[in-house]
Amino acid sequence: MYSTAFLDLPPLAAAGGTVQLPGSKSISNRVLLLAALSEGTTDVHDLLASDDTRVMLDALREIGCGVDESGAAQGVVRITGLGAAPARSPAKLFLGNAGTAMRPLTAALALLGGEFELSGVPRMHERPIGDLVEALLQLGCQISYLGNPGFPPLRIAHAGGVPPLALDAPVRVRGDVSSQFLTALLMALPLVARAQDVVIEVVGELISRPYIHITLQLLQRFGIAVRHDDWQRFTIPAGSRYRSPGTIHVEADASSASYFIALGALAAPDAARGPLRIQGVGLDSIQGDIRFAEAARAMGAEVTGGPNWLEVRRGAWPLKAVDLDCNHIPDAAMTLAVMALYAQGTTTLRNIASWRVKETDRIAAMAEGCRRLGATVEEGPDYLRVTPPATPADWRAASIHTYDDHRIAMCFSLAAFNPADLPVRIEDPKCVAKTFPDYFEALFSVAQTPVERIPVICIDGPTASGKGTVAAAVAHRLGYRFLDSGAMYRITALAALRAGLSIDAAHQDAIATLARTLPVRFEEGRIWLGRDDVTDAIRTEEAGMNASRVSALPPVREALVALQHSFRRLPGLVADGRDMGTVIFPGAALKVYLTASAACRAERRHKQLISKGISANIDDLRADLEARDVRDSTRAVAPLKPAQDALVLDNSLLSVDEAVEQVLVWWQRLQPFAQPAQG
Repeated sequence: MYSTAFLDLPPLAAAGGTVQLPGSKSISNRVLLLAALSEGTTDVHDLLASDDTRVMLDALREIGCGVDESGAAQGVVRITGLGAAPARSPAKLFLGNAGTAMRPLTAALALLGGEFELSGVPRMHERPIGDLVEALLQLGCQISYLGNPGFPPLRIAHAGGVPPLALDAPVRVRGDVSSQFLTALLMALPLVARAQDVVIEVVGELISRPYIHITLQLLQRFGIAVRHDDWQRFTIPAGSRYRSPGTIHVEADASSASYFIALGALAAPDAARGPLRIQGVGLDSIQGDIRFAEAARAMGAEVTGGPNWLEVRRGAWPLKAVDLDCNHIPDAAMTLAVMALYAQGTTTLRNIASWRVKETDRIAAMAEGCRRLGATVEEGPDYLRVTPPATPADWRAASIHTYDDHRIAMCFSLAAFNPADLPVRIEDPKCVAKTFPDYFEALFSVAQTPVERIPVICIDGPTASGKGTVAAAVAHRLGYRFLDSGAMYRITALAALRAGLSIDAAHQDAIATLARTLPVRFEEGRIWLGRDDVTDAIRTEEAGMNASRVSALPPVREALVALQHSFRRLPGLVADGRDMGTVIFPGAALKVYLTASAACRAERRHKQLISKGISANIDDLRADLEARDVRDSTRAVAPLKPAQDALVLDNSLLSVDEAVEQVLVWWQRLQPFAQPAQG
């Protein structure tokens, strides 16, 4: 997951291959709560690992459920339900920004009895819950607001157990604000439907009906057969009791599928990798958002599928504008707003009032993002109308504010396929953790772009100038890949010796063959060769001498150039070394030559050695560095020198953070984005 302040997406072109989707957030949290209310133990397979499921799991532990995550690496979480046991209280539950946890837990705990406080992040305290609370108050539950009336945080106060409930009259709840209110009641009321039927009546139009369908399907799996009359009256039969199904599998998220369905519809096909295939959800999904495939077809996409898979190809191009009632696909419909940027004509999305009360005001947020990209947008209380930029020249490079809303971030990533070949900046990319923590990694695994579009920052300099430390920090700040070119020669020498190859001219071709496919990774300050952490093994004096011998073999140097080029992958690369800007990536967008006086470098090296318990003489270190500078700058192959267009940064008097900030300032000056949106 990218945890940077922003993530810059270079212009993308094609897409193909296979992507595996994570489990559905809506299904995951429903299953967790139903398992928690049931008798017995439930093995939940393919549970979504996200912020929303994390707060639900933590809450279930707090109220006394058994939560065993020892099998999480294999995709299994075991929940031991409360059954007839009371929930443990008093308890304070923090539920982040997870409406799929806050609303159902409020209803369930109000009917289980006990003392609870439920709170979340500031945005959760702006999301309405009053209609659900009013329905529970009808029954006689004791719930109070700890802040603004109608909004979390809440206090449930049933210290003496569940109060007498008024079950003879139907429980009435509005259906035109959020389907999560009805879902919460449907999952909670079976707890008290012992001696008589319990009836729920929906007041007004029921929005997001497909999510209620999901709820009813899952209730059936846990032994509760709810009847409904035209989606307005729901009857929970007397004698209802939750029973664990033993094992249940979570479908992949159909809403998340929408981004890749759209990707297949708007990106040029990848001839080498074939059409875009989506694993984890099929056309027979129980999730209403799977009907996004129908909307994508209406805009020109070719979508086929089977059990647990979809396949998407670009069909009509440009896409066709649509005028669509989106009540049946409330979350996935957001993706249509970005697809509209690639359509011929004006696209109108109607019946989307629920967008206003989600993680943010999504109608306003989508309108703002589309405008920043150059579209003409009209928004209303329950509709959005998008007219794309008239020509490629009318597109604009935009920094998209995401309002801590995962769907805003994922939707606007698709704008990187714009016909003007402009980059797109996604602010706060880690917000996708709510439902799809590895979304951007998944996108980059199937998206393609010409290699020259992938940005590169080169940081060259003499030995002990701090280039490796600065380059790694810059890469971390930008979310880019990192290449330590000096380590490549050391790793090659180590791999050659492990393979029984002497480092000499007689074995240079064999070493070169080995070097071309070395499985090298730089991750979180460590260096990996396949599954082996070789960070310390390549930092010895002997490893340095072997690296020098390797670098003297022309076929090996040639092979390592190709290997270093392979690190230029999405979303970008920061490479450090002595010839990154002059030899390996001469076309890099930014080249920095980092230097420092020999005295300063000797002092830094001396401190490093002393801290490791290695004795050293600072004068000898300085003399050695000066001698190496002469050798490096006068060698026949790739002599050490600044590239002609490099910016020289003397960090003799700078801290690492100051040097990093200067490089980032230079990099930002090269970017085309306007100032980030505020919100």
